[in-house]
Amino acid sequence: MSKIRMKRLSSERREQMMAWLQIVVGCIIGAAAYPMFLEPCNIAPGGLSGVAMIIGSFTGWPVGITSLVLNIPLFIVGYRSMGRVFAFRSLVATILFSLAIDGLKLLGLPAVTIGEEAAMLGCIFGGVLLGVGLGMILRGGATTGGSDMAARVVHRYLPFLSVGMFVFLIDCVVVIAAAFCFDVMSALYALICIFINGKVIDVVMLGLSKNKACFIMTSAWERVNERVLQEMDRGVTLLEARGGYTGERRPVVMCVLPPQEVARIKAIVRETDGSAFMFITEAHEALGEGFSHLAGEN
Repeated sequence: MSKIRMKRLSSERREQMMAWLQIVVGCIIGAAAYPMFLEPCNIAPGGLSGVAMIIGSFTGWPVGITSLVLNIPLFIVGYRSMGRVFAFRSLVATILFSLAIDGLKLLGLPAVTIGEEAAMLGCIFGGVLLGVGLGMILRGGATTGGSDMAARVVHRYLPFLSVGMFVFLIDCVVVIAAAFCFDVMSALYALICIFINGKVIDVVMLGLSKNKACFIMTSAWERVNERVLQEMDRGVTLLEARGGYTGERRPVVMCVLPPQEVARIKAIVRETDGSAFMFITEAHEALGEGFSHLAGEN
């Protein structure tokens, strides 16, 4: 076996190990949000786990096992809409996440927030903890089933209903049900928790780094391109473009760089062509040479 092939296999194994590590740790962190913050305050954070909490309030059934039972038929129906690796990872993540919710409670993980007076803290920290856990699971290339799986199944038969819209509808139904089963305040706190959860998932998935994508339109594009390459040691891409007014074809210089280097590229453009036009946008995640390692992502 060649050294290149051996190196590639070693890299793939390392990536798989990192993916599974993120899934396992994410399941434990996300599951901890329920006994520590959400259940003691009767906050149902949407999805099938929220449905399981509502059912448990009437029956006394454990949230984790109830959530797992609700997910089983969805996996049976919806596994065909996923790739084999994604489906297997998601099945493992769903089982582990559901068992961890009840397991951590049985192991004596204490409730940090209890009752109405601590509900605000419960929804904030519960949403953050749940978002971190679910974000890590998603980065590992899996999902915990739930409303996302149900949305995939429904979308297959009702294409006009998007996955995101169906997930939103499920969360709304769960929140409304929580208002009847618990009280209106619990439902309102659940809305805050869902919002925080979604934002934290985005942060975990995309990272905190806010790289910048700079687009430069100038007649001196060759000089700007040369200076960025030599003085900033940054990669540059030339995009084919044509002026809407003049019809003249002229490349657009595009460069992605960290925020601290924006002032330098502005100076280069200003010094090279004072009449140039440029705009800068957010690039939430940049992967590859000069940024995060591309092969390390899943």
